Amino acid sequence: VQLQASGGGLVVAGGSLRLSCAASGRTFSSYVMGWFRQAPGKEREFVASIVPSGGITYYADSVKGRFTISRDTVKNTVYLQMNSLKPEDTAVYYCGARWATSTSYDYWGQGTQVTVSS
Repeated sequence: VQLQASGGGLVVAGGSLRLSCAASGRTFSSYVMGWFRQAPGKEREFVASIVPSGGITYYADSVKGRFTISRDTVKNTVYLQMNSLKPEDTAVYYCGARWATSTSYDYWGQGTQVTVSS
């Protein structure tokens, strides 16, 4: 599967952005989809994930209550709605896909920059 992330940009603290990750291929609905981020000088960290059915989601504590992950199986797209953004949310955001039985992500998008100014 190929992943194409988009939607990043520059926003003032307290603002919102919605990231999109479009997936190619007919097996999109079989993958766990996730969002990760990497800030300068830091390791890539988990942000959120959603199971194939869309019925269960997981979030990092740092974004819980502010970010929402969702997926549209018709459009083969996963979204990350980011509200109440903080300067510490500044990072390159990556979407990833893995099989439900896999313990690591098998496919990655190219990343989209999110910058939150104070």
